[in-house]
Parts: sequence; C-alpha cells; structure tokens
Amino acid sequence: MSDATSKPPTTPKAGDWSLVAAGLLLLALALVVIYTSRGAFFSPVALVVVAAIGLAALLLQLRLRKDSKATIRAPLWLNVLGLVFAIGAVFADLFHFGPTLMLFAALGAVVCFAVSGISVLRALRREKK
Repeated sequence: MSDATSKPPTTPKAGDWSLVAAGLLLLALALVVIYTSRGAFFSPVALVVVAAIGLAALLLQLRLRKDSKATIRAPLWLNVLGLVFAIGAVFADLFHFGPTLMLFAALGAVVCFAVSGISVLRALRREKK
C-alpha cells in the first residue's frame, strides 16, 4: 500500500481559521499594549483603539463562522460613524484641538462600536433560539 492512499488529505477546518484569527487579534492587542507608554493609556484614543480591536474580533469571528444559516451583519452606518469619530479623536489629539473635543469624539467612537457589537451579538442570540 502506498503512502498516498493510507493518509487522507488534510484540509483546514473552520475552527482552525478562527483560532488563527483570534491569535492575530491577540497579537494586535499585545502590540498596542507593549509599544504604548504608560501615560498613553490615560488617553481616550487608547480606549478607541482597544474598542476597535474588540469590534474587529467580533466581526472576524462572525465572518469565519460556518454554521450560521442567516447572514448577520453589523450596521454599516454605525461602523462608519464610529470610524469618523475615531479619526476625529486622533486628529483632535494630534493637532491639540482641545481635550473636550477629543473626549467627545473618543466617546462617540466607543459608543458606536459598542452598539454595533451589541446588535451583532443580539442577532446571534436570536439565531440560536
């Protein structure tokens, strides 16, 4: 018997890809933590980055999910609004427009990302029932 017939071909499973994606997102979060100074963690922009990584993790997990029957999508308009707020927070911090504007923009981005994530998790929960 030859070796080719005794071993079945290996194909990556859906669980393997989600594990790789989770590892890459943990790596991204670790890089943010490692290369950020201690004082920067008091910045609202750091909160926006962590919220964006969390939302990306949720959306990537949703994308790699193979057992889902219905298509669940995050609200695009809410993610775009969150991205606009996040870019506004970065520019407000970069150009020193003022702490109030930066806090407002960062809080807006985090709220948009959180509501988007909640809507996706809610749809997943409804699908399970």
